[in-house]
Amino acid sequence: MAVDNEGAARGSHTTGGADGTPWEPDWDDEYAPVVKAAGRQIKLWRESAGLTQQELGDAIGYSLGMVSAVERARRLPHPEFLGKADEVVGAGGKLAAMKKDVEEARYPKKVRDLARLEAEVVEMGGYNNHNIHGLLQTEEYARALFNMRRPAHSEDDLERYVAARMARQEIFKRRPTPTLTFVQEEATLRRPLGGRMVLRQQLEHLLEIGRLRHVEIQVMPLDREEHAGMGGQLQVLKLRDGTAVGYCESQLNTRVVSDPKEVQVLELRYGIIRAQALSPRESLAFIEKLLGEIT
Repeated sequence: MAVDNEGAARGSHTTGGADGTPWEPDWDDEYAPVVKAAGRQIKLWRESAGLTQQELGDAIGYSLGMVSAVERARRLPHPEFLGKADEVVGAGGKLAAMKKDVEEARYPKKVRDLARLEAEVVEMGGYNNHNIHGLLQTEEYARALFNMRRPAHSEDDLERYVAARMARQEIFKRRPTPTLTFVQEEATLRRPLGGRMVLRQQLEHLLEIGRLRHVEIQVMPLDREEHAGMGGQLQVLKLRDGTAVGYCESQLNTRVVSDPKEVQVLELRYGIIRAQALSPRESLAFIEKLLGEIT
């Protein structure tokens, strides 16, 4: 009979990034049952194999505290945790099969909601006025953005948000490829968030992405006397089923716009914004010029 060490002292050090993302249960979160089910299954398979939490941890390179926290749904297991545990307890792939769902649970709910919409788009347009659009950000730029948020994020939350943002960029590799357009304010291309080297790498990344056949990046110059985007940043997403939605983000809230009349307003504004901005070719030349000015 296996002895459960949940009451034993927790190890404070683990290997290989073993300390997974803290999980704060949210009963409105659809992934809460997934995380709890994963913990229960790990415990059941461990006990069936006749292993204590300490013995499982030793076998897969994770601390006793980590194994205990995962089984109690207080920590999210890394994919590596699930894969190794699957082999050690002889689960035949049943634990490893949970990798995708548990990995998605790692991301904040509002990010998952947006990523779910982006996974369905055939055409998307985004206008950003104070930083580079999330789908266009380098990891260093994204980390700098989240690092300067106030109140400050914890280290765990910071890494969770960065990972979620980077995961969304799979949209560029999707087949069939969606049509993606972006309009960036000139100010966002000049502001050295994270430092000048981070900005340089970010501009280089924009040039690389902007040359993809299904992507168009445009710049809204500071000298424009007419500007339809003064109401703030926006996104318009056209989905596979033929519907369209908008997505707006403010200081403390994000909102999915589904009312057809409101979506039509956002589409109109975005169309005018694109017409007022530099053309995609002019914009890439403009970004190259800015890149040359960074020393």
